[in-house]
Amino acid sequence: MRKRKRLSAARRRYEARRNGLLGAGGVGLLVLVTFWSDIWPYVVGAAVLGGAGGVAWWLRRTDRLVRGRDRRWREQDAIRAGRRSLAEVDAMSWQEFERYVAELCRRDGCTDVEVSGRSGDLGADVIGRLPDGRRLVVQCKHYAPHRSVPSGDMQKFVGTAWLHHEADVAVFAATCPFSRAALALAVRHGILAVHRDLLGQWNTGTPLQELLPLNGTGQGDRAHRRRWKDTYGK
Repeated sequence: MRKRKRLSAARRRYEARRNGLLGAGGVGLLVLVTFWSDIWPYVVGAAVLGGAGGVAWWLRRTDRLVRGRDRRWREQDAIRAGRRSLAEVDAMSWQEFERYVAELCRRDGCTDVEVSGRSGDLGADVIGRLPDGRRLVVQCKHYAPHRSVPSGDMQKFVGTAWLHHEADVAVFAATCPFSRAALALAVRHGILAVHRDLLGQWNTGTPLQELLPLNGTGQGDRAHRRRWKDTYGK
């Protein structure tokens, strides 16, 4: 009996709330119809403002989602790049090495990074922009570790990096050392020569921008290079 009374009381409260809402809605509709000629500009304005607010919210939410996905992608890309050893880099094809260099550029905050992946690119294997907006052009050479980049390769890149590709920063990344003549050319013409030792630093987390002042250093003396060649040339 008490349960029935409680259910009956709850039902009465529900019906009272429903009737109140219906009554308020009816009154509002009646006012809207009666005074429509006077209030329609305000109704339209409120609808436009509401729509604009909805669009702004959607754009902001979409931008936040895109930025979040891009940040996670960069973090994962950095983890993948940092986990590679130089032995794994040596086992890559030249196409994979170009994509690997592009990964390192993206990890360091470069934008609009693209890989040419074709012959006849005139030395621009990877292009992009540094975080400060400067145009970046990278030449990649995947040579055996016991070899060295000859001066001829550097001469060709010097001839195209600045005039043809209009680079602000030009990088020559290789899996081996540079010959003395090639290294001297790079330093003279402002091209960052990323030899094997600097490539190892770049791979393990040193940003590209911090490698720029190290250009022309780090390859060791002649005895060091001879031991290097004897080790990797076997």
